[in-house]
Amino acid sequence: MLPDVEDRMQKAVEATQRAFNTIRTGRANASLLDRVMVDYYNTPTPLKSLASISTPDASTIMIQPFDPSSLAGVEKAISTSDVGLVPNNDGKVIRLNVPPLTSERRQEFVKMAAKYAEEGKVSIRNIRRDAVDDVRKQEKNSDISEDESRDLQDEIQKLTDKYTEKIDKLLAAKEKDITTV
Repeated sequence: MLPDVEDRMQKAVEATQRAFNTIRTGRANASLLDRVMVDYYNTPTPLKSLASISTPDASTIMIQPFDPSSLAGVEKAISTSDVGLVPNNDGKVIRLNVPPLTSERRQEFVKMAAKYAEEGKVSIRNIRRDAVDDVRKQEKNSDISEDESRDLQDEIQKLTDKYTEKIDKLLAAKEKDITTV
């Protein structure tokens, strides 16, 4: 049971890390576009499935669709997304210039990172709650003793603390990355 709980908590940490990767830090990074979905033949499709995404320099993201007819759809998807970058289409590729961040924008991104971290912690606490409920049911059904129940609940709490701390460390690193000029 505990390996399952730990596995689920690790997945919550990984999901939080992926969410952090979508936050801009002032440098071009292809993962900024991970959440962009393109309407490709009336099907929402992830941008990275439709195009080659590269960063030729620290302030530019270049997107080259595999299907040139999808260029307009890719451009529209980026424009309507929450990425906050304006696409420049030259007919073959789309370039996104990543401007340097203002201090106000940096603070917005720090708040966004804190929100993602809190969502990750809530997910971990929900996993803890479910696991503790399972342990209590097992105790109630006399499948395990009261002492075993208490020990398992302590172990679950230790795992919760461990993974919550991991998210705190990821948040601290992301905040440092965002605020470093």
